[in-house]
Amino acid sequence: MTDLTLLHESFARNGRVNTFLLEALADAEFGLSDGQGGWTVEKHLRHMAGFRVGWLWNLSRVHAGPLLDLTQKDEDGDPQWRWHNCPPGELAEAFKAGDEAALKAVQAALTENRAFEDPWKEGAYASNPAHFLQHTIVHDSHHRGQVLALLRLGGRTPEDMDALDNHWAIWRE
Repeated sequence: MTDLTLLHESFARNGRVNTFLLEALADAEFGLSDGQGGWTVEKHLRHMAGFRVGWLWNLSRVHAGPLLDLTQKDEDGDPQWRWHNCPPGELAEAFKAGDEAALKAVQAALTENRAFEDPWKEGAYASNPAHFLQHTIVHDSHHRGQVLALLRLGGRTPEDMDALDNHWAIWRE
């Protein structure tokens, strides 16, 4: 079996960067957008956190379960994500729960020496289930960059933006 220590450490650091960003946001900044029809800061963050449950619903429904409210259904009749309509300040909990579920799903697949389920026929990390963790890191990074651009457009000073760049220290530990 491949040693996933470094990947797990990277995944944990990715979670810490998400927490750093969430803690740095003022309530009013969740509503910032580019004014051109793009997503708000909140929409990017909600999408990032929801990415985990969306993929887990495809890959390993048993691991998606803790992220769902089984009493609520979405437009397709599937269980609703627990944080679907939560206040933005509760998204940190969604990220934490999603990361835990993702790690458990990957570990279960590796322990059982099996690929993920793939009912949507999307080629769900066929070569190694751990690629889901890598995909999550890359996906989060993409949207964090967009959030930082929105914060700059929203009036954050160069000094404020420099302070946000302190998240890079997490990656250099």
